[in-house]
Amino acid sequence: MAEGGEEKVEVVRGWQTLWKTEDWWAVWMAFIVIGIALYCYYTKNINFLKLLAVSAPGKWTEWGQVVDYFSKNWLGYIINYLFWAVVFTISSKILGFRVKTFLPSFTFVYVVSVIIFVVAANKWVHNYNLEPPILAVILGLILSNVFRFPKWMDDGFRVEYYIKTGIVLLGATLPFTLIYMAGPYVIAQAATVAITAFLVVFYVGQYLGIDKRTSAVLGAGCAVCGVSASIAMAAAVRAKKEDYVFGIAAVIVAAIIAIFLLPMIAMSIQMHPGEAGAWIGTSEFADAAGFAAAEWYGEWYATHVAPTITIGNIAADAHELTIWAYTLMKVIGRDIWIGLWAFVMAIVATTRWEVEESGARPSAMEIWWRFPKFVIGFLLASFVMTLITMSASPYEYMHYMKPNLIGPIKTMRTWTFIFTFFSIGMTTRFREFMKFGARPWAAFFIGATIVIILGFILSVYVFGPIAWQKLPLWAPRV
Repeated sequence: MAEGGEEKVEVVRGWQTLWKTEDWWAVWMAFIVIGIALYCYYTKNINFLKLLAVSAPGKWTEWGQVVDYFSKNWLGYIINYLFWAVVFTISSKILGFRVKTFLPSFTFVYVVSVIIFVVAANKWVHNYNLEPPILAVILGLILSNVFRFPKWMDDGFRVEYYIKTGIVLLGATLPFTLIYMAGPYVIAQAATVAITAFLVVFYVGQYLGIDKRTSAVLGAGCAVCGVSASIAMAAAVRAKKEDYVFGIAAVIVAAIIAIFLLPMIAMSIQMHPGEAGAWIGTSEFADAAGFAAAEWYGEWYATHVAPTITIGNIAADAHELTIWAYTLMKVIGRDIWIGLWAFVMAIVATTRWEVEESGARPSAMEIWWRFPKFVIGFLLASFVMTLITMSASPYEYMHYMKPNLIGPIKTMRTWTFIFTFFSIGMTTRFREFMKFGARPWAAFFIGATIVIILGFILSVYVFGPIAWQKLPLWAPRV
């Protein structure tokens, strides 16, 4: 990379993407978990699987209950930690991170994650709907903005890596039939938002006198998938480092605001879990933040309104419905626009903006290089696990497969989400955002406001009655 302000974003190309990118490693990581789960399930080694996928303590009111819990489950936490530490450290080494900095930093993330699980299980905390994702973000924000941690610890705060691994694991718990049936609605809603938001931010930025490359990066971050989109767009249009650094900063601020804003609005009107998940998926600005918001609302709805949503004789878990709708909109619908917008803007940049610098035109392969590969892993995991669950009888699925196979995968997914949410807080340092001028912030938040309003209209009034309220019919096995 070049030095200083002229630093460009480099993108890995060719076969080495299979082992040199977080996207592909997230896929390999998730399938290692899925593979272990399947092996243990079919070899009847359920006890080891439950040790590996150790779950959080149940609700407690006295510290003696916590001590008793850990006296019985300490081995599971050691096995769980060793698994994550080994696989994340090996893959991080291959990706170019330093083991001597990553491992102690990840250990810190893991220990704090355990503490978050314990605190969130307290009955008083649970009554105030302070779920683990929200606690993780809040604690991370407090620690990172009150105390100064050494810079090397950032190697363990791998937000993108953790959340992508979790998303692929989520695919293993989300029926493929739901993805297939909801597909047309997801594509229509996502396309409406992705196109509208990008064009608004891009042209508002131009009107405010912001450089066109910066405007493109901001537009991608607002319209598609925050950090990943900002980096991909910066590479596509050959933006400077400060362009995507600000894009990431704007995404983080907007995403954190939306974590609290969207669920609270949804709670005030008791939105249908499917509609709320779709709205959050349409309106959030980062995958991890969206999961935190969807988890919060889904748990609140299941606790305070109804644990299940029933259509006819089909009942679906309200919490899971929120997560499913969110995932369909964000991961399946919006994230694919990373590659599409990057390809379009790469053509614009090379044929109009940089003709004098380079006469090379982007190839059709540009879409593939920019496409978020973890989405492929998500779809494959969903397809594989759907085939496996369909082979079981309803009785076998509900009484054996769901608790002993699907359940542990969900638990491992939850671990990656807590790593993610805490890392978001630890990498969000508000003092670093003050150096940017007001105009880029104005352009981004004008677009963000439009995204939230448009997302609500589409999720509730346009596609709500025909899609999001009918999710249980498309995925009866939960």
